[in-house]
Amino acid sequence: MSENVTLQKVVPNGPRQGLISVEPENWRRDALVAAVELGGGTVCSSQEASALIWAAPEKPELIQSYLSDNHDWVQLPFAGIEPFIDSLDRQRLWTCGKGVYSPAVAEHALAMVLAMKRNLTAYARSTQWGEGVGSNLFGAKVTILGGGGIAEDIIPLLEPFKCEITVIRKRPAPLTGADRTIQLEELRTVLPATDVLLVALALTNETENLIGANELKLLPKSAIIVNVARGKHIVTEDLVEALRNNEIAGAALDVTYPEPLPIDHPLWNLPNCLVTPHTANTPEMGIKLLSSRVTENVFRYRQGLDLIGCIDIDLGY
Repeated sequence: MSENVTLQKVVPNGPRQGLISVEPENWRRDALVAAVELGGGTVCSSQEASALIWAAPEKPELIQSYLSDNHDWVQLPFAGIEPFIDSLDRQRLWTCGKGVYSPAVAEHALAMVLAMKRNLTAYARSTQWGEGVGSNLFGAKVTILGGGGIAEDIIPLLEPFKCEITVIRKRPAPLTGADRTIQLEELRTVLPATDVLLVALALTNETENLIGANELKLLPKSAIIVNVARGKHIVTEDLVEALRNNEIAGAALDVTYPEPLPIDHPLWNLPNCLVTPHTANTPEMGIKLLSSRVTENVFRYRQGLDLIGCIDIDLGY
């Protein structure tokens, strides 16, 4: 299990019946109902249940109408909890999907890194045979912003390329597989020697607009940025200018701000920018991964064991 996936005792301790509501009705619900039952839980109405599995990440505003004083545990569907932040309270345990989707996201991130390093975006747009352009990932200096599940899963994927990996995280504890682990306040010290900057951290007040004009100017002109976290980590206008002026070699973005990205946004037309529509974890991949987490947590909940993916309300993730 990932060292970064929080476990926390449910309250009260000890076994319980496992009466669980899965709400609201949508295309995910059948799979999540099956996941609850596989974990030994009994699906019932929200009023009867002692726990709630939320099936609609796109409708955070509805969750309040389903919450009951009887609920001592709520499972949210995604790793990012920003849309639900106003609903979180301390009278119950909240868990989310952190760590669930990281293998899929890490795979997508590696694909984006290779596409940018090997100039595949330009070749895909070209209509004629041209001069060979591209650079090698082998031996590159990779800086990973974030020390959670995505970082843990992409580090082994980078191992065959013998990259020099620096992880920047909130906690000073070393991350397995990284050549060094530093804290967020040291970000600017490593940017001048970074070949690949991979953004893979939770969005909080502290990390919003973390990468702006000043940080982009510190990167080498040959550097690329890959963002598989949240669009608000990067100041979009500053990134557009840096790409237009060739201050960095390129950017690959699975997330943007705003999102969805408007059809007339300049990022679409920049030759050194690759945009994918937040598809590092697609719905068809995600529901299988989330269902496994729900089954595991329902089993743990019934036994009075630690749950996986607990939210720290103070930290915001």
